[in-house]
Amino acid sequence: MPAAAAAAVTDAVPDPYRVALVAFPGIRAFDVSVITEVWGADRTDRGAPAFDLRRVAADGTTAIPMRGGLALHPDRTLDWLDRADLVLIPGLDDHLTPAPAPVLEALRRAHARGITVAALCGGAFTLAQSGLLDGHRAITHWRLIDLLRARHPRVTVVPDALFIEDDNIWTAAGTAAGIDLCLHLVRLAHGAEAAATIARSMVTAPFRTGTQAQFIEHPTPRTDRDADTLAAVREYALRHLHEPLTVAGLAVRAGMSPRSFARHFTAATGTTPLRWLLDQRVAAAQRLLERTDLPMPEVARRAGFGSEVTMRQHFASRLATSPRAYRAAFTGGNSPIAR
Repeated sequence: MPAAAAAAVTDAVPDPYRVALVAFPGIRAFDVSVITEVWGADRTDRGAPAFDLRRVAADGTTAIPMRGGLALHPDRTLDWLDRADLVLIPGLDDHLTPAPAPVLEALRRAHARGITVAALCGGAFTLAQSGLLDGHRAITHWRLIDLLRARHPRVTVVPDALFIEDDNIWTAAGTAAGIDLCLHLVRLAHGAEAAATIARSMVTAPFRTGTQAQFIEHPTPRTDRDADTLAAVREYALRHLHEPLTVAGLAVRAGMSPRSFARHFTAATGTTPLRWLLDQRVAAAQRLLERTDLPMPEVARRAGFGSEVTMRQHFASRLATSPRAYRAAFTGGNSPIAR
């Protein structure tokens, strides 16, 4: 290959998305594993983006012990945060563990530069220590909500979300919600298909609806029959999104009254049937906008919205953008996440 052609090919390859895992004594091994599984595996052969995940610590050479006899070996110092596209803070084994002052200062500096910062589970306590959550909304594991409020009264603690964003700072509820947040961050930066590719390899759902309340207040269905029936109805709905589905019609398919169907559905998923259906249609429209050049009315029809106006309204309420702006962000090589 001529040198000029080789250079052109090289120039066409985008730089890997740079992700910093902030490490210090006391971080949870589970959250480190989640971050590593999402951004540390090479899935470019399956169409996923290229990532550059670095383990960043105040001392870039000393191993950091974790519970269970594990250890994390940093490969960069905190200075690397200034180069990152995304900064991630794992949760803590002891949620009152004080983060080293250099870590807190590095987080403040990264946020001031416009870098997206995210914390999993009790990592919200680290962000609160830095002052970045003062005057902002945040979430943590439901068992830790009162503790976070008591320790950091200037933080507006939201009790029932899986994950939320405020001022380019993301926080997530406990354990599995960290997976939800990580996949959501991939979706925002690289699109729904990239998130789905990673989710499939992890054998997990690329997008869960509902709130943390489903794990606090709502019992799961009492019989396997109800659970299996609801799962079958959801599968049917996903195969027929382009059709004019109604909650009443889905209730008939489940063999339940609309009221009973809504009650069981909400108990199983943490969200209402209508909200779930609209979320699935938005997700389907996202995939079509990313992967096809279909005109907007056809995208709306295939996603089941009926009209472009209706699709635009739901994009605005759920994604704070329009379908055209969403498509432009990906076809233009830009990302909805601030870098």
